[in-house]
Amino acid sequence: MITAYVYENRQLTATEINTQDSIPASTIWLDLYKPDDAEREWLSRFSVEEVPDEEDINEIEASARFYQNSDGLHINSLFPQRVGQDVRGVNVSFNLRSNFLLTIREEDVGLIRLLRNYLRLGRLEVSTPQELFLELFNLKVDYLSDLIEDVYTVLENVGEQVFESEELDDVFKLITLQEDSNGKIRLSLLDTQRSLRYMQRYYRGQLSDEHLKDLREMLSDIESLMPHSQFIFDKLNFLLDAAMGFSGLQQNKIIKIFSVAAVVFLPPTLIASSYGMNFHGMPELGWQYGYPMAILMMLASAAGTYFFFKRKHWL
Repeated sequence: MITAYVYENRQLTATEINTQDSIPASTIWLDLYKPDDAEREWLSRFSVEEVPDEEDINEIEASARFYQNSDGLHINSLFPQRVGQDVRGVNVSFNLRSNFLLTIREEDVGLIRLLRNYLRLGRLEVSTPQELFLELFNLKVDYLSDLIEDVYTVLENVGEQVFESEELDDVFKLITLQEDSNGKIRLSLLDTQRSLRYMQRYYRGQLSDEHLKDLREMLSDIESLMPHSQFIFDKLNFLLDAAMGFSGLQQNKIIKIFSVAAVVFLPPTLIASSYGMNFHGMPELGWQYGYPMAILMMLASAAGTYFFFKRKHWL
């Protein structure tokens, strides 16, 4: 699907176009969502270089994610996407040209939907592709900050559940999920930092002083978010160690009960095994009160062992 955003009369309007159309005049944003071969062929008519495909967009090498060519500045950036309790990363290809911003993506991105909604409601005013690019990355940094706050909130509850929950399996799963989410958030922060620094370094001549100021502020925000992300990693490791330690304590209590039970029943077992041999030379073999006497001895030895453990505070 191809969507062109046209800026006319201080308003930005979205228009869906097909492969038979040309790029409308005054277009400042051209968005390709899940482009097929025909749409890529259509885009190649308006490009000097080869149009990046899905494999190119997902490359991790810096030379493939940040570069310049005849079509302008190219940046492939990782955008966070919350799916339920999980956080995923979606790569989006940006091509900042002199007259419009080109985005190519294979998946729906919530931040792009949010940007379109803000533009439609007039909450954001953009008139150039550079402003559009910076506004989207500003929303991205704000969203990453919100995701970190969400992880903080979840970890506060996890800290209480570690020592109160009887089912530690759920706690372990929650800690693992938050560790994975925080890792993807940190990866997106680092990727955003690299993207903005590349733009600041190699695109400085095309940016105004106000745009450069916005870039510096976003980089400063990312720098301030990094320690928070590291703190979350440290807290996750602490909670994981605490949960494993508490689980070990619970298992030790169970093993202790079995150990004490085995020791308590050891004297009765010795007595029962002694009088269960049935040798003819045993003096109690023909005694009328031998059986109840053996039962009493077994009960007394078990009770004595139990109270000895209680007195020593081993129970």
